[in-house]
Amino acid sequence: MKEKVSVTIEKSVISDLDKLIDHINIKNRSHAVEYLIRKALGENKTAVILSGGDPELLRVSKFEFRPTVNIKGNYLIELQLRKLKENNFNNVFIIGRKEVLSAIFDIVKSGEDYGIKANYIEEKKSNGTAESLRLLKGRINNTFLVVFCDILFDKINIKELWETHIRHNYIATLILTTSSQPKKGIVKLEGTKALDFTQAPKGADMFIGFSSMFVAEPKIFDFEGKSFESDIFPRIAAMGLLGGHVSSEKEVHIHSKQDIENLRR
Repeated sequence: MKEKVSVTIEKSVISDLDKLIDHINIKNRSHAVEYLIRKALGENKTAVILSGGDPELLRVSKFEFRPTVNIKGNYLIELQLRKLKENNFNNVFIIGRKEVLSAIFDIVKSGEDYGIKANYIEEKKSNGTAESLRLLKGRINNTFLVVFCDILFDKINIKELWETHIRHNYIATLILTTSSQPKKGIVKLEGTKALDFTQAPKGADMFIGFSSMFVAEPKIFDFEGKSFESDIFPRIAAMGLLGGHVSSEKEVHIHSKQDIENLRR
């Protein structure tokens, strides 16, 4: 919900402000002011690491879950937090079941060693990614980043994703990469606007896939549905409010022992 405010600004600043207006990404002065404020507030950003669902589905060995896998002396969760800190995400929520959160807490603690504040949100049950994230409704009131717990994203340009989202008034903006097979959510894209989102289609003309990371507005909490991929993203796309940022670099998924061995090599 938007609220009207009055401000007094120097003429020279107004002149600089008007230079941002291109009537495409920045449509008017109000949009330009909002863009600059949100960009400034982004110096202390919030991220969410989704590690919800059945802990056994996240287990890769007797003693390791996907986010606590050790890769060449660093746990995956550590690599994720360092990358987030590099991009000014100082406030990090980690959502998961008790077993997974305990394993992450043993490594991360308060987050102080990584320059972030770690907030642990215990999930009792959920039937999908959207239900897990909805535990944060009322706790997050500004633009935020969501990352799935089982990906290494050290090469992804988060800054470009964030700024693409800020420049456009989308409810969510997805990191997208090309895929040779339709094994994940496939997006039909025009510019930065996602025209359609289909979870693991049987056939498609082109494969531009969702890479398990997105920026969102708090309004996303208001959409009903169990899963982002099956329920919410398709609905937002149909409304013209789902964005996409195509990345030249890809995330690395850690789903199996073979994935771990590949990374360790």
